[in-house]
Amino acid sequence: MTQKNIIVIPCYNEASRLPLASYRLFLKQDTDTHILFSNDGSNDKTVSVLENIKRVFPSQVSIYNLEKNSGKAQAVREAALFCFGNFTGFETIGYLDADLSTSLEEYVSISKNIKEDIVCAFGSRILKIDNHIDRKKYRFLIGRVVATMISKQLNISIYDSQCGCKVFSSSIAQELFKEKFISKWLFDVELFHRLIKMYSHKAMKNVCREIPLKSWIDVDESRVSMLYFFKMWQDLYTIRKRYQ
Repeated sequence: MTQKNIIVIPCYNEASRLPLASYRLFLKQDTDTHILFSNDGSNDKTVSVLENIKRVFPSQVSIYNLEKNSGKAQAVREAALFCFGNFTGFETIGYLDADLSTSLEEYVSISKNIKEDIVCAFGSRILKIDNHIDRKKYRFLIGRVVATMISKQLNISIYDSQCGCKVFSSSIAQELFKEKFISKWLFDVELFHRLIKMYSHKAMKNVCREIPLKSWIDVDESRVSMLYFFKMWQDLYTIRKRYQ
């Protein structure tokens, strides 16, 4: 494999949701990036759709299949570990939501912040005068409450810890994904805890970059149930106890 960047795309029953035209256009224009679709035990036609993409771009697309639905955290983790066992030469690895609420192009732009001293860069849905963040009001309000609580728990200043666009240096990613995650959906929080453990609270501002997104589009049919909002606090508490 000769690509510098690997993007893991977790997929669960995405056959009707994948923006195929956007994937095809990106793959035609960017030959430095490898896309690894992690199929999380889908029971629709997702695998068939992914195989069609791979057929057209065989050197730029791979598919990792989980036998049963295990949740986003495990889908991303297993795919990342698969990369380290099967690919060489890549400089960055990260993940992005399958619906491309953050575009592939913007992911690559964010990945360019990864340098010798910067090991993590991630998108942030900060609404500014010169960007376009289309987010449903109720999700924004819930998101701000959750993000504030997470920032306090981590004891570092993060505006948007839960944005699904994160990139890591390959030199530290294998260690970050080595252990299983506690939560299926709050694994981003665990990744930050692991980074803090590796580099310390004080050093986080030197090794991480939070990049305001130019565009983010809220896509319907979120895979996270609204009922999870009530279980989420238990997950946060369990995560805090684990990493204290």
